[in-house]
Amino acid sequence: MDRPAIELSPPDSGAGFGTGRAIMRFILAAFFAAAGALHLAAPDQLLAITPDFVPFAKQLILITGLCEIAGAAALLTRRLRWWAGVAFAFYALMVWPANFKHALDGIAIPGLPTTWWYHGPRLALQPVIIWWALYCGGVIDWPWRRRAPNAAGVPQSR
Repeated sequence: MDRPAIELSPPDSGAGFGTGRAIMRFILAAFFAAAGALHLAAPDQLLAITPDFVPFAKQLILITGLCEIAGAAALLTRRLRWWAGVAFAFYALMVWPANFKHALDGIAIPGLPTTWWYHGPRLALQPVIIWWALYCGGVIDWPWRRRAPNAAGVPQSR
């Protein structure tokens, strides 16, 4: 019987991860830790790109910063890695509207470019960030490759 390419539950063992995936995981953790620090240090600057439909925007920005820092630590912790990958992928999907608002409304944030040379790649790469989080968390494997099953027959990350 064929097994699905993606299991929607965390692996039940500490399956090893390759060096490339480990490097990608450290880069992603550093990125989210830095983003979390920015959310905590300058929430008022980020209010401008927060869509109007978001309630308690400033508080949510601060909570987001704490979650990004905690998630970065979780991504580097074997037991929590899978959950961090899922959470960061979901988070990257949920902040996409703010990225569109930032680009389409031409909102200036100190320290960030305002041109489409910045916004175009940023918007286009959001699905890559979603995949990257899932890959680094061991939720999915390299594209088009099935996850190898462990001794119990459960697909595991390599």
